[in-house]
Amino acid sequence: MTKAAKSFELAIKDAEDLLARFDNEKTSEIVRNPESLKRAGMVMALAAWETYVKDRFQEEIEVWLLAVNGSPLGNFVQRRIDEDLKRFFNPNSARTKLLFKSYFEVDITSAWKWDNYHPPQARKTLDELISKRGDAAHQANTCPGQPHLIKRDELEKAIRFIKGLVRATDNFRIANQILKN
Repeated sequence: MTKAAKSFELAIKDAEDLLARFDNEKTSEIVRNPESLKRAGMVMALAAWETYVKDRFQEEIEVWLLAVNGSPLGNFVQRRIDEDLKRFFNPNSARTKLLFKSYFEVDITSAWKWDNYHPPQARKTLDELISKRGDAAHQANTCPGQPHLIKRDELEKAIRFIKGLVRATDNFRIANQILKN
């Protein structure tokens, strides 16, 4: 397990905790509106994914740059990496693929196979979750009769999906793929 995956395991707990808190508040006698917890849970789950992708990329690139660290070439590449990562947010399948393809010439999304998921379905599901995260972060449910943006089971499935996605991504060995090509 990479350091990035270990950090992800800690970060995803925030989303899991929010889901558990939603369940507790839903059955509580105190009248509250716990719906914001589900929206926050979706945002936190995808923030954990974003952090994982950046950390995983950093772990890989550090190894690749070891020989040129401190040299003009190494400094140039590091500046480019820093700029690219500053602009790397909402890591949908296309952005994630492009980041790893640009630096390592591998399609990391090709490794997104686990349980009943295959790469095309995993890419589509991730892209839908990234879109839903944007909605959850930028839209409040202000109409009492309007259905809630994030349903409980959707959040639970999203967390499970992202955890599987991280496991699949973490099992992808970039150096092995480069040697095959």
